[in-house]
Amino acid sequence: MNMNDELMIKLENVTYEYKSYIDDSMQIAVNNVNVEVKKGEFLVILGHNGSGKSTMAKMMNGLLLPTHGEVYVMDMNTKDEDKIWDIRSKAGMVFQNPDNQIVATIVEEDVAFGPENLGIPPAEIRKRVDEALEIVEMSEYKKHAPHLLSGGQKQRVAIAGILAMNPDCIIFDEPTAMLDPNGRLEVMKTIRKLNENEGKTIILITHYMEEAVKADRIIVMSQGEIAMEGTPREVFKQVEKVKKLGLDVPQVTELAYELRKEGIDIREDVLNVEELVDLLWLLKLKIWIIFTIQVLLLRKKHWIILALK
Repeated sequence: MNMNDELMIKLENVTYEYKSYIDDSMQIAVNNVNVEVKKGEFLVILGHNGSGKSTMAKMMNGLLLPTHGEVYVMDMNTKDEDKIWDIRSKAGMVFQNPDNQIVATIVEEDVAFGPENLGIPPAEIRKRVDEALEIVEMSEYKKHAPHLLSGGQKQRVAIAGILAMNPDCIIFDEPTAMLDPNGRLEVMKTIRKLNENEGKTIILITHYMEEAVKADRIIVMSQGEIAMEGTPREVFKQVEKVKKLGLDVPQVTELAYELRKEGIDIREDVLNVEELVDLLWLLKLKIWIIFTIQVLLLRKKHWIILALK
């Protein structure tokens, strides 16, 4: 939300190849992709399974290195081994399963794990842990055992652990995929707060279209390439194209699309229920005005006929 022109991450002609487990042939997961992510941006990457979106995300913080091309994080090349820990401290990553990221038996100890490994002084670690737990609204659970928390709470603890390392960017690889609806809402509220209030650059990989609506920009991946790119309105209004790529659009956008197919004059880029309700009220008002004008015209015509008689 608070974007500036400074680049956080840049991918230049990036290709990632891997060897197939079946026949040892080389497969392309990401094919000649160019992406620039600005500081403070909220970028969502969509795509069906095997589209290359998670591979691209892992290259953005050096977990994977491109076969061809270059990836830069704040001007640091991920292929530079001397810079890899600096890169990962600037671009943290949160994964699908929070249980795989929690390593300690007490919440605050888990959040402190990353800073401790960076050699940060104890007093600064204490400060960072308290601030991180406050941001994700988990302060009251700092003495709790992580395994007793809900899925959404565990994921927020995992996010706090990344925050304690003070990154400029956080990459979320389908962080709500294993959560129930309440857990998803909790985590998405936290992600939006990190972007809007804390100024963090957010890169979110997701299957859920409703999670993409609040983004500044959406990239749609297909077969390792960028198939679509633009604001949520620009992307989701192309309902048929999105569906051909094996994806859905937000439910309310699809409803507006179906209404248009039935001949109802309504905007094609509706993204939320409030917008749709407002448009339908305006449509109802428009119909009422047209009806009133027609009635008045009929009355006027009737008066003219009577006057002529």
